[in-house]
Amino acid sequence: MDLQETCVESNVVYDGCLLHVRRDEVRLPDGGTSVREYITHPGAVAVLALKDNGNLIMERQYRYAARGEFYELPAGKIDPGEDVLLTGQRELLEETGYVASEWVHLTSTRPCIGYSDERIEYFLARGLAQQQRCLDHGEFLEVFELPLGEAVDWIRQGKISDSKTIVGVLFLEKYLKDWQD
Repeated sequence: MDLQETCVESNVVYDGCLLHVRRDEVRLPDGGTSVREYITHPGAVAVLALKDNGNLIMERQYRYAARGEFYELPAGKIDPGEDVLLTGQRELLEETGYVASEWVHLTSTRPCIGYSDERIEYFLARGLAQQQRCLDHGEFLEVFELPLGEAVDWIRQGKISDSKTIVGVLFLEKYLKDWQD
């Protein structure tokens, strides 16, 4: 069965700095039409920066849209034409002040497929060395270390509720336990 929907007409609803909202009329597999509203997003990279002692480099920051402080992995959006590995390296240095000598692409996810085309690329970064961080204008966050096992506990307790961080931490735990060559 062909499930493909094809665009008949596309309209820009909102064109912001980060998010772009579209409203498309689509032809359905049965020949009918419907409307699809969705957000286009440049994509992001999340970094699982793992120190030699087994601790993850984490961040605590206030997220305005959710009106609260959250524990997260270092992450950031992919700039136009930017290689995803370079995005991860840039974001790790900017936000935490760390650089890594070893980078492994772990996985890619689509966090909101019902209303967004966003994708998140996950990298494991090891061989960390501290340098000077350089936060973006208007960016405020605290950097701290958290043992991987404790991060998993924080997920179970609901202390970590950010989905990209949950996916990354649980994927890393499985990778280190079962999938590493």
